[in-house]
Amino acid sequence: MKINKILVSQPQPSSEKSPYYEIAKKYDVEIVFRPFIKVEGLSAKEFRQQKVSIGEHTAIIFTAKTAIDNFFRLCEEMRVNIPDTMKYFCTSDSIANYLQKYIIYRKRKIFASKTGKLADLLPSMLKHKNEKYLLTVSDVNNGNDASILSDNHLNFTRAAMYRTVSNDFTPEEVFDYDMLVFFSPQGIESLMKNFPEFKQGDIKIATFGVTTAQAVKDAGLRLDIGAPSPETTSMTGALDLYLSKTNPIIETEPQTESEAV
Repeated sequence: MKINKILVSQPQPSSEKSPYYEIAKKYDVEIVFRPFIKVEGLSAKEFRQQKVSIGEHTAIIFTAKTAIDNFFRLCEEMRVNIPDTMKYFCTSDSIANYLQKYIIYRKRKIFASKTGKLADLLPSMLKHKNEKYLLTVSDVNNGNDASILSDNHLNFTRAAMYRTVSNDFTPEEVFDYDMLVFFSPQGIESLMKNFPEFKQGDIKIATFGVTTAQAVKDAGLRLDIGAPSPETTSMTGALDLYLSKTNPIIETEPQTESEAV
């Protein structure tokens, strides 16, 4: 079955050089970017219910830019003063650089992983083993990061600062897609919440990540495309491979001089 319209459950790429745009042109498909989930920050009241004192900590762990935004928002709302001696540990360079939105970067002690994984921050954290760490997470954090810190006997507090909720569809939104692309189990939950009578039929479902793929199966749906895979490590790579079979590229022969007249 030829694929004509794909819904990608992520915000629209800011760069015109995104592989999604190349795929849309290459295979003559319409790609719509429409997140199924959105992030909401916890209120100061909700945060206080966790009985976590930010001021008692000497180092902060950030695994997402969203965590940075909500950390500094809560500090401002609760009038928490962050000392210049605070240390920041980030799971990627891009997250670390994002701190410049809130602090004078060159005057602070900032550490970043090159791989995007908390485990690869451990050498730096273990050199500062006496710090009291604050691990900033969402309300649905699976606890893997906390386990890494516990296993290495680091003194830390886990603090939820934001939540992921369903980004509900309006009655005016037409749901006429041939393929749905998901990146988190929460996206699948949102699909079923918005469309409790959803029947997959010929609609293809693509996912990135093991937990998202499992969420599709747990919902009683059919998984058609999974990434990463032995063939490709990216979602766009998986789409390219799949569409090469359903949407063959038609090669047109160049016109002869007589035909062009």
